[in-house]
Amino acid sequence: MPAPATVDEYIAGFPPEVAERLQRVREIVVDAVRSGTGREPEEKMRYGIAAVMLGGRYALHYAGWKKHIGLYPVPTLPDAVEADVAPHRAEKDSVTFPHARPLPYDLVGRIAAAIVAQRGAAEG
Repeated sequence: MPAPATVDEYIAGFPPEVAERLQRVREIVVDAVRSGTGREPEEKMRYGIAAVMLGGRYALHYAGWKKHIGLYPVPTLPDAVEADVAPHRAEKDSVTFPHARPLPYDLVGRIAAAIVAQRGAAEG
């Protein structure tokens, strides 16, 4: 089977319950980038996973796996957000949310908004 060419194809390739979680993550990340920049972000496939772009660079990648959904890369964030992110860190710049637990969509939104703010400050 060929690799998915679009984010829609990527998400559609998962079982319904995982696809639903990925679609919600997608909506949250896209909304955070849109809200933080005032522009419609570009979505694309990068490294075989979905990415939302910010200013010509990736803002955040997200991926579905057998046992979890991951966000990449997630830099160290402001203390108020990092305290909530820390239990989900799998690696230095990876955050994972197991399928066996409810996905904290509000935290995904806070992560995405914090990354958009950091990138905006770095570019400004």
